[in-house]
Amino acid sequence: MGSEETLSDFLAFAKKNYPAKKTGFILWNHGGGSVTGAAADENYGGDSLTLDEMYNAFASNYELSEENPPFELIGFDACLMATVDVAYTFNDIGKYLVASQEFEPGNGWYYTGFLDALGKNPRMDGLELGKIICDTYVEGCKMVGTADDITLSVINLSKVSELLTAYEDFGKEALANACIDPGFFSHFARIAVATVNYGGNTKEQGFTNMVDLGHLARKSGQILSETSNIVLASLENCVEYKVSDPYRKDATGLSCYYSYNGDIDDFNAYTNLGVGQAFKHYYSYGLTGELSEDGMQYLLAMNYESLPLLETLEDQGWENHPLEVDDEGVAILTLGKKAMDVLSSIYFHLYYVDYEADIMLHLGSDNEMIADWEKGVFKDNFRGVWGGIDGELVYMELSYEGDEYNLYAVPILLNGEEYTLSVIYDFEKAGYEIQGARKSLDENGMADKNLRNLVEGDVITPIHYTFMTIYGDDDELIPFEGGKIIVSRNTSFEEIELGDGVFLQMFGMSDMQGNTVYSEVVTFEIENGVISTSIGFN
Repeated sequence: MGSEETLSDFLAFAKKNYPAKKTGFILWNHGGGSVTGAAADENYGGDSLTLDEMYNAFASNYELSEENPPFELIGFDACLMATVDVAYTFNDIGKYLVASQEFEPGNGWYYTGFLDALGKNPRMDGLELGKIICDTYVEGCKMVGTADDITLSVINLSKVSELLTAYEDFGKEALANACIDPGFFSHFARIAVATVNYGGNTKEQGFTNMVDLGHLARKSGQILSETSNIVLASLENCVEYKVSDPYRKDATGLSCYYSYNGDIDDFNAYTNLGVGQAFKHYYSYGLTGELSEDGMQYLLAMNYESLPLLETLEDQGWENHPLEVDDEGVAILTLGKKAMDVLSSIYFHLYYVDYEADIMLHLGSDNEMIADWEKGVFKDNFRGVWGGIDGELVYMELSYEGDEYNLYAVPILLNGEEYTLSVIYDFEKAGYEIQGARKSLDENGMADKNLRNLVEGDVITPIHYTFMTIYGDDDELIPFEGGKIIVSRNTSFEEIELGDGVFLQMFGMSDMQGNTVYSEVVTFEIENGVISTSIGFN
């Protein structure tokens, strides 16, 4: 199914045997976004249909035209395929695109619902059908309890060219700012980190590098003031209809590429498939500090003749950066104003130390700290609590830090199989909520379609990571199974007391290129509920 020829042969067969005044085409399978494509075949090494292969297959069988595209509707009943790159690929193939920015649950589209409607009114156009697909999708998800993690959009492909012009100008303004002040990369990166992204972008989940275009433009309004509103207006004009769950209310209908992990191979794959030259040059400069000959020619056309030197974490000497403790027992990391121009994010890692067992248990990462970015001063907010399921501590990794909620990835065994539990912390409700469990991206970058709701009787085994000896030279974290949890109707994720013991914390610092360094260790010792703080680890 990942072969261009297979798709081409099917299109030829369908065109010959099923002619119609209006034709729709739906790809149903796993999806992985702009880089990975869709329709991976497990019998052929996970080979998937990339966007260029899809385009070539359609071009082999149809006369393609933006003014008169051969298809009324193109649909992806697959994860992560509502992207500007997908929309561009199909803008001379179809009139409308229906696709999801986020993972799709295993139940997928509700075919009975929208095909019944189509049977009653076969003369409807792609827009009307697309809206019904969206509405019945929500209906079908509600039937099986998977409506808390969904998006679906109807894109008017005739408006995509206008959007892509705005997107290119958006990228040009970003590139121009970076050429004037390379510190812009870090400013923009912190905005991207706080922007809704899809498919999971953590070590546990894997990286799709897909971010919401409209939310990114809206949050960039102050630093990309000339083009952000134009992107938003063009996007609103292009997205005819969309549905989303409450925790995806910032979803605007289409995603774009952002290099969250700084992976050069992933970016190189994107350069061969993605649309928008300006952002390609922007990421190339940001990830490598230089541009190709074509990139420099692009800069010359923008009236920039050279690239300023790009500073990264590797230049700062901040590894094992010293900390201090104030009179209130708060650990303080002072980096100065340079932090604004270097860091894409700052967070902390927490460990539990058991001296008798000679084990250091990694509890995970979070961003609950007091941050003064203007001065580059960061203070811990350790309260002696951590996340847990039914009183059992878990490893939890921050995957999205928003204004209204955070998302966390929690690795578990669910009935003996590896899954990642998706957990939300809602700031307004001041509490956690379990969305469900999903398998991580596979080795080919393809997303699992099945969001697994927890049911009574399920057995959850939290996965921790540990150094098997505290003082040894081995710095490799080993997976460690926690205590088993039997899911009941009252099972919940909540903040629990860590109890007496010794806990270590390090500030983690990352830059746009994916470089990471850590501060020196701060030790928190809890005894009878009282926390004492010291620097270093004995």
